[in-house]
Amino acid sequence: MKREDQISQLKELINQLEDGTTVDAGGIIKVPAETYTCEDRFKQEWDVFFKNHAQIIGASADLPEPGSFFTLNDFGIPILATRDEEGNFRAFANICSHRASIVEKERKGSKERFSCPFHGWTYSNKGNLIGYPKSGQFGEIDKSCYGLTPLPSKEKHGLLWVHPDKDGEINVEELLGKELDELFSTWYFDQLIHAKDDEYFTDMNWKLAIDTFGETYHFSVLHKNSLFESFHGNVGLQNSFDRNGMLTLCKRDIDNMKKEPEENWHIVRGALPVYYLFPNIILLVFDFGMILLREYPVDDSPNKSVSKISFYVWPGVLETVSIEDIRSEIGVGFADVIKEEDYVAAADSHKSLMSGAIDFLTFGRNEPMLHHYHNTYREALGLVPLEKLNSVKS
Repeated sequence: MKREDQISQLKELINQLEDGTTVDAGGIIKVPAETYTCEDRFKQEWDVFFKNHAQIIGASADLPEPGSFFTLNDFGIPILATRDEEGNFRAFANICSHRASIVEKERKGSKERFSCPFHGWTYSNKGNLIGYPKSGQFGEIDKSCYGLTPLPSKEKHGLLWVHPDKDGEINVEELLGKELDELFSTWYFDQLIHAKDDEYFTDMNWKLAIDTFGETYHFSVLHKNSLFESFHGNVGLQNSFDRNGMLTLCKRDIDNMKKEPEENWHIVRGALPVYYLFPNIILLVFDFGMILLREYPVDDSPNKSVSKISFYVWPGVLETVSIEDIRSEIGVGFADVIKEEDYVAAADSHKSLMSGAIDFLTFGRNEPMLHHYHNTYREALGLVPLEKLNSVKS
């Protein structure tokens, strides 16, 4: 993040604290309950946002060296992600070209070759078919036509993009927007080191998980004994970058930082940048590193979801703290707040929405990131935007 932008945002947060103000969306919006519960809407989301949209599947740190690989199956197609001997990121359908078995069953590791457990057809980490057993009995084939199916893939800003459609296209500059594309180049996420992964399965719509990161209005109540001790609630900034957004949370450390010379200021000392990357990614930048959340529906249902969380650290952090301590501290601490507080509340909301007793959720003037996300979501599905209201009547 550019130095002048850091100082500008920190000063704006300080002004909010001193004036008792916060960011203002300019009105209140009502989000229909069907946004979270409608089966037909869910099918439309699955097609538009997951099957036919480029996906961030991780960070460069997930493939730390040539031979690294990981697998996933989050949006309708099994995927094998590899880093070849030249250091290039590649992605393939994790499907054997012989009889369509899953080739690699391990979640992650290091291999130069992948052998199908059904008949032993073997592929390189570039996706080429290297060989197959008993070729004389099987018959002659053109191996160049029987490699793993490549998927469009791109590595930029230390993040890994894949398109689930083999004929799809990935334009990172277009996906991020010009301004955010330039901003991400200043973070140097490609230097991060992977620390750990986690998964939280919850009985709620996947967008309710996204919503929990969109405001700090709830900090003084839901997080009064946790996050509220480290963050000022109901204080923050919001910036939009086309379909994406950035919410800047205000740390209590800013109270002491503002007394120091500006040359000592840094955005992650006084604030927490939270990026909304459309349609299903939350990226948080801390002083210790980064947390990447990928939100997915599960069981082909609008009523169940999983948060896949990856934790990364800056190299300098490991000079004073062991990777084992970091894994324990950030993993447990994050789960204590997000899984045990935010997601419990969100799951309660989903139950209430499913009951039919409430027709809509209300997002206030002080929750602009949620305004932006939901109207962006609606625009992508061809729905009319939600109208901003000066007040809401029953």
